[in-house]
Amino acid sequence: MTADTEPATVRGATSLSARTAPSGGWWRSAWTLAEVRWATAATVLFLAGLIVNLAGGPAWVYWPLFLACYIAGGWEPGWAGLQELRNKRLDVDLLMVAAAIGAASIGQILDGGLLIVIFATSGALESVATKRTEDSIRGLLDLAADTATRIATAEADGSREDTVRVADLAVGDVVWVRPGERIGADGTVLDGSSEVDQATITGEPLPVDKAIGSEVFAGTLNGSSALRIRVDRPAAESVVARIAGLIEDAARTKAKTQLFIEKIEQRYSIGMVTATVALFVVPLVFGQPFTSTLLRAMTFMIVASPCAVVLATMPPLLAAIANAGRHGVLVKSAVVMEQLGATTQIAIDKTGTLTRGIPHLAEIRLLENTQFTYDEVLTIAASAEHPSEHPLAAAVVSAARAAELTLTPVDTFTATAGLGVTATIDGRQVQIGAPAALLTEDNGHDQAAQTAVTELQQAGATAVVVLIDSEPTAILGIVDQLRPEAPVTVQRLTQLTGTPPVLLTGDNATTAAQVAAAVGITSIHAELLPDGKVAAVRDLQAAGERVTAVGDGINDAPALAAAQAGIAMGGAGSDLTLQTADAIVVRDDLTTIPTVIALSRQVRRVVAANLVIAASFITVLVIWDLVGHLPLPLGVAGHEGSTVLVGLNGLRLLRNAAWNQARAAGES
Repeated sequence: MTADTEPATVRGATSLSARTAPSGGWWRSAWTLAEVRWATAATVLFLAGLIVNLAGGPAWVYWPLFLACYIAGGWEPGWAGLQELRNKRLDVDLLMVAAAIGAASIGQILDGGLLIVIFATSGALESVATKRTEDSIRGLLDLAADTATRIATAEADGSREDTVRVADLAVGDVVWVRPGERIGADGTVLDGSSEVDQATITGEPLPVDKAIGSEVFAGTLNGSSALRIRVDRPAAESVVARIAGLIEDAARTKAKTQLFIEKIEQRYSIGMVTATVALFVVPLVFGQPFTSTLLRAMTFMIVASPCAVVLATMPPLLAAIANAGRHGVLVKSAVVMEQLGATTQIAIDKTGTLTRGIPHLAEIRLLENTQFTYDEVLTIAASAEHPSEHPLAAAVVSAARAAELTLTPVDTFTATAGLGVTATIDGRQVQIGAPAALLTEDNGHDQAAQTAVTELQQAGATAVVVLIDSEPTAILGIVDQLRPEAPVTVQRLTQLTGTPPVLLTGDNATTAAQVAAAVGITSIHAELLPDGKVAAVRDLQAAGERVTAVGDGINDAPALAAAQAGIAMGGAGSDLTLQTADAIVVRDDLTTIPTVIALSRQVRRVVAANLVIAASFITVLVIWDLVGHLPLPLGVAGHEGSTVLVGLNGLRLLRNAAWNQARAAGES
């Protein structure tokens, strides 16, 4: 690692485009699912039949295409519906297949095919989402090393090292972790000192110094020095394993979430089937003609079928998803788009979400009696730090380059883990490092330097001491840079939900309080491990809140899974977090979060209006068919008219005006 290395690389993150673009691996994975293959076939066959039909082609060409579409698209949902029927439940999928067949039986083959495609595609997308979540949970455990170097503890062969599987480590074993290796088990440092990047677990933006007695976690990355560690937990009970378990449990809970229309499908399905059968059987018992009775029953099935109701919900939701996607927010499903609008409380991460997760040199405090100017101190410090691998060094070097200062080559350079660097520049000895290591009673300016260190730390900065020829010269204040749009985003979210967001972070309380004050957050939960974030989300839910969680790191994934909706920052978000989240802010623009929530609320209003329209048409047509004699052409026209009407109303949400209106709602 060089001084130019960016923290995103240190934290093991890759860009969203790099994860999703080149290989097409997600499509190959999805294609292994039977639901996806059947839905794809049904869609292709339907489009082919539609083209032939609209072009005025012969019926003997498009009828077989539609028939094949019915078989391909109706196979999976129809079979699933039959399985539910065996369990004495009438599934809406089976109802849709029956309605499609009924439509085809009276010549409305196009309507039936569209219904089949909608439900086949919906089922396929649900299966893909489920599979990707399961795959991401399995992949989480790859964070921890597969093997570890175990040190024999017997006195006779204490120098022997064995390479063993991490799963075979027992509590009390001692392992050796070399520089640059991932730590294989939760444990305690017995010997050595190093900096450890544990952003995957705690979300802290900077590596943490570890010395004898410090706690370390499996899956975190060791820095520049070796550590001897005693294993405190077996692999199955490590923090990273608990993260996987938390996500899995939360995913099972959220799997019960359904669209509003699906919540009433059982009663509606039973009522419709019962009425259709009664409308066919009862007249036959009283001697009515078979053909006219069947026609009336099929007419009833057509006008009562929930095509308009399905289109009342799906087109607005899908249109809003497409609109959000154009503006940099990937919403993964219609259920998520519906759920976002119900948000009453936002739980938001700090590092990488409200902040950039990139160390930034915010302040240089020159100590009294120093002979150097700000630019001279920055030039010397950056020159000394340039060969270093530490992210703090990168912040100092970046600040010097931004000021267009010319760095001086070093004559000698030494880096000591946990202490800092020592370099010789133009005959001067320069030391840069932690206050605890460099500020001693021997330097003579201890009190002034300590005061500056304390003030910077109380302000939420990491203090770094600069000694030149053993004299304290300056204290550098390094912070995690706040996103410029963070304060206005918090303000808009507060206006939308009526309550300021809650800050959930693994960072220390001082830094968390400083960031919270800068953006306008008053409720802070700091120094949380992943299970602590989940507990905080559960507490909010227990208080009656509908929580949307926002984060970027692996440590945020369980909270995103536990919340009613989870939103991930896509720029530097971990693979697991992106898979677990229900929505992804692809361009890392925080202001899109209140906008997409406002858009979801707009969708819910359109859906409610559409349901009223659809229900009104169905009610009128059904009563007409039951009480009087509804001509089939008029019934089909009324049914299709309501379907087209609600469809067009929903498609209004595709326009940029809908997004702009949602943005304005988030700003009001």
